[in-house]
Formats: sequence, C-alpha cells, structure tokens
Amino acid sequence: MDFAVVTAFLPTEEILPIAVAADELGYRSLTLADHVVDLESIETPYPYEADGNRRWDSSTEWPDPWVTVGALGAVTTHLRFFTSIYIAALRSPFQVAKSVGTAAVLTGGRVSLGVGVGWCREEFDLLGQDFATRGRRTDEALALLRRLWEPGWTEFAGEFYTAPTLVMRPHPPAPVPILVGGLSDVALRRAARHDGWVGDVCTTDEAISFAQQLHAIRQEAGATGPFSVVPALSDAILPADFARASAGGVTEVMTQPWMYYFGRKASLDQKIEGMRRFRDDVMLPSASPAG
Repeated sequence: MDFAVVTAFLPTEEILPIAVAADELGYRSLTLADHVVDLESIETPYPYEADGNRRWDSSTEWPDPWVTVGALGAVTTHLRFFTSIYIAALRSPFQVAKSVGTAAVLTGGRVSLGVGVGWCREEFDLLGQDFATRGRRTDEALALLRRLWEPGWTEFAGEFYTAPTLVMRPHPPAPVPILVGGLSDVALRRAARHDGWVGDVCTTDEAISFAQQLHAIRQEAGATGPFSVVPALSDAILPADFARASAGGVTEVMTQPWMYYFGRKASLDQKIEGMRRFRDDVMLPSASPAG
C-alpha cells in the first residue's frame, strides 16, 4: 500500500516543507488541487457534499499545480506528484501538454496527470470554455496530449481540436500516467481507459466497490497493464484497515496524516510531526510481513 500526502486547502508556503518531509519519510506521492479562481457567488452545487456547499472558505489558496511541481521537484528526490484534480477542459490542451510535459522533464518523470471534467459552470464561463461539452472535450484532449508528448512530428484532427504537423519539446522522459477522477459511471469508464482512478473521500467498503467496478470494466474491455486506484479513506485508521483496502484493490491512499493526531488546525510543525507518526504507526507496519 502506498500513501499520498494531500495539500489541498493548505497555505502555499507550507507545501514545499511538507513535500521535503514527505520525501524524507518515504511517502510515495504528494497531491495538488486545482481551481483558477474561487468565485464568491455561484449557483452550481458542489457535487461532493450533500448540502451542495464547498468544503473550503474564501481564504483558501489555489497555487498553480504545475508551477508548484516545478519548485517541488527541485527539493525532492523520490516523491511523485499528481493533481487531484486538474480541470483540463478549462484550458487549451496544447497549454496543458506543455505545462505537464515540462514538469515531467524537470522532475525526471515523477508526475502523473490526475484529471476531471469539472463541476463549476461559472468558472468555465469566466474562462470562456463551454461547460456542456466538457466531457467530450476532455476525452479528445487526453488523446491529443498523448500525441503531443510523443517524440517527433505529429498531427491531430478531432471534433474540437486540430493540430497541423508540429512537435512539442521538451518531451517527457517517459509516458505520463493519466489518472481520472469522478464517481459517476461515465467517470469510471473514462478512468478505465487510462492509467488509474482518483476518488473522493469514501469508506473502505465503498473504495473496494469502486475498485471492483473498475476491474470489471477493464476486464470487459480487455485492458491490461498497471492501473492505480487512489481514494481517500474516511474510516481507515489501523494498519489492518489499510491492508484490507489493499487486498480489495486499492493501490494508494490519499491522506492528510496530521488529521489523525492534531486535527484540521495543526501548525506546520504539527503537520510534519503527524506525518512522521503516521509513518511509524501505519506505513512501516503496513510494509512489514506481519503488517
């Protein structure tokens, strides 16, 4: 079982020291969230809370993920980075390919693109992107990204995007894994066509159910190769809990380890101490033969 440290809603200045600590403590990944802006008033309900309200307040910072990855890659050695979740359909796929590809080069291939179709209509309107076609545009953009990251000349002709013969350099040192977020059947099927699925907060039983659905979809489609299942577990505390998730098909768990020890208002020192304690209490026992 691997573990990813979640940086969503953290002050920007805390992300770098948390990444350094995660690298030293043996966490596999660090996740970065994405919004271009946070609008004061919206009519679109937030889909991951029953009351439709956003999980964060207006003081939350949203640093650009790929600029941030470039900085984090310079101070870490082993830690991987992925977005949870990047809304590619808010941007030109050519700019997305350039940003992600450059981050992959600067980190020595330690990035994955976690992508979703987005939920906030008002943010799409502000950036001049069509909300109604975001799913189809995402599918086409992901196909285009794969082509743009390949060495040599390429061209592309789709419903929404067209590329004459061109090349985009620098090329990522290896194929960039694409992970897809979302809980709907459409999102799961989109994830199954790529390299993995990034979930939301859910119980272990729910995560195992999602893993089973994804496995069945991939088996039906004849898909092969590595596939990541990466949720955040609301009820896993002990090593045995994470072992059960792993046995059920979960490959990596997103977590803010300090929440187990110090709560939401932890200081930076407490966050790093919480990461260390979680490493000792959960990660090392989970990695041992008896864990």
